[in-house]
Amino acid sequence: MAAQVTRIVIFAKEPVPGRVKTRLIPVLGPEGAARLAGEMLDRAIKEARATGLAVELCGEPHAAAWFDGPVALTGQGEGDLGERLARAAERVLPQEPVLFVGADCPSLDSRRLIAAAEALATHDAVIHPAIDGGYVLLGLSRFDPSPFDGIAWSTESVCAETLGRLAALGWSVDVRETLADVDEPEDLALVAPR
Repeated sequence: MAAQVTRIVIFAKEPVPGRVKTRLIPVLGPEGAARLAGEMLDRAIKEARATGLAVELCGEPHAAAWFDGPVALTGQGEGDLGERLARAAERVLPQEPVLFVGADCPSLDSRRLIAAAEALATHDAVIHPAIDGGYVLLGLSRFDPSPFDGIAWSTESVCAETLGRLAALGWSVDVRETLADVDEPEDLALVAPR
């Protein structure tokens, strides 16, 4: 089954105060926002590892410089988000399908990750749209740079633009349920206190 060879690549920044979750700083402060980012990353890695699939943390800067854990560690490199995602996709896809995720969607659990990986057995791409117009997961079973090139990142049109690019390629796409991520102060209700 394709899900057994799929690689989950988690894109994340080092949780440094003032550099991550900056839209949450007015509510949480720089340290609190960084702490939340670290907790969410730990949760994302735990859910990814629970799938039994290969897991990679693709960090900015290179994950090996700041993360010590039981996953493969790589770096995002230079460029905008699209260039970094395209580079990672081109690296992984010759060997196996890939699921790209961030660390800020609490409901992207192991069950949804496995279902997305299984979708790649019969589709060229799978996507979980985000409520804010982006996406929280993009899975691919083949490579082309166009789904990443010239996208207006961090806008409400990201998912629509990406779906348009995939349609232009003639690829089959499994569009999964729309999920919420934690970017703005009003999103903090999604993160249950521990």
